[in-house]
Amino acid sequence: MAEHRIADLAQRLLGKPSAALDDEERRVLANIEAGTVVARDAADEADARSDFGDRLSDQVAAVGGSWGFIIAFSVVLFGWMLLNSDVLAHFGAAFDPYPYIFLNLMLSTLAAVQAPIIMMSQNRQAAKDRVAASLDYETNLRAELDILRLHEKLDAMVIARLDAIEAKLDDLASRA
Repeated sequence: MAEHRIADLAQRLLGKPSAALDDEERRVLANIEAGTVVARDAADEADARSDFGDRLSDQVAAVGGSWGFIIAFSVVLFGWMLLNSDVLAHFGAAFDPYPYIFLNLMLSTLAAVQAPIIMMSQNRQAAKDRVAASLDYETNLRAELDILRLHEKLDAMVIARLDAIEAKLDDLASRA
């Protein structure tokens, strides 16, 4: 019975058969039929679909792309260079003297690991954006269909009222 009502709504409101509906349209029409809310939070949907690696890449990107990380990393680099150029070199114990070959290796390794993790986070953000767009479409479609249904009801009420007025006019005309 519900599938028949959904097919009727699809034909009446969208002008296409239920077989031609995409997933979002079918979900919206099912929610209209059930009388339930269609709006969902995109962030909650994306979090429900994420796994441990997705959440980890988001955290690494959040830390690696912050001013706190940049400042702390600059302090560590400056400290490393100062330590190996002046302090330890004074005692002849510099473990990475200028041109800081070991420091360059560490920086290259960090960049090689951090770049793909940040790209994974960007891909996840793009997936979140696609989920948000899909949910926005469903919400907008539901609002549009509800407005169409209200127009149908108002039109029916106006026609019924006009029919009643016409009947009264006919009755008055027949009495005169």
